[in-house]
Amino acid sequence: MDLMPYVELVRRELAAAAEAGGDEARALAERLTAPLESAIRLTLMEALAAAGAEITREMAPGSVWVRLNGRDPDFVVTLPPPAAPAQPEPEPEPVVDEKGATSRINLRLPEEIKARVEEAAAREHVSVNSWLLRAATAALPGNRATIGRTHGGGDNFQGWAR
Repeated sequence: MDLMPYVELVRRELAAAAEAGGDEARALAERLTAPLESAIRLTLMEALAAAGAEITREMAPGSVWVRLNGRDPDFVVTLPPPAAPAQPEPEPEPVVDEKGATSRINLRLPEEIKARVEEAAAREHVSVNSWLLRAATAALPGNRATIGRTHGGGDNFQGWAR
């Protein structure tokens, strides 16, 4: 990044301010601009370094570094690694009857219940169909073969097995 346009802008602003003070102020401003150039560059570098640190805090674990390349700052941007997509739980084998067939049904739910079912399935990282199959199987009278995830998620299982 070339800092010269910014240093020149400060020099022009100082000259414009000195114009109001007359010839003596103008001469003083001209004498001060050369020694002030390095101070202006250093101040701009400090401002850029502070901005880089603030950006790094906001985009962690990525980072932005400001380094000096000759007399000009250079930016090094390290992007955060892409988030790994969540691995969905494999679909359980469908429950089959004695003949080995599965059946399809249409289920009409109120919107509120449907939304809650979708949230529960998402929490357990399973499809809505799998979640409903588990719920229906668990609700059947005399069913002791129910194994399902706890509502808190994780790898804990609860239930009965034969």
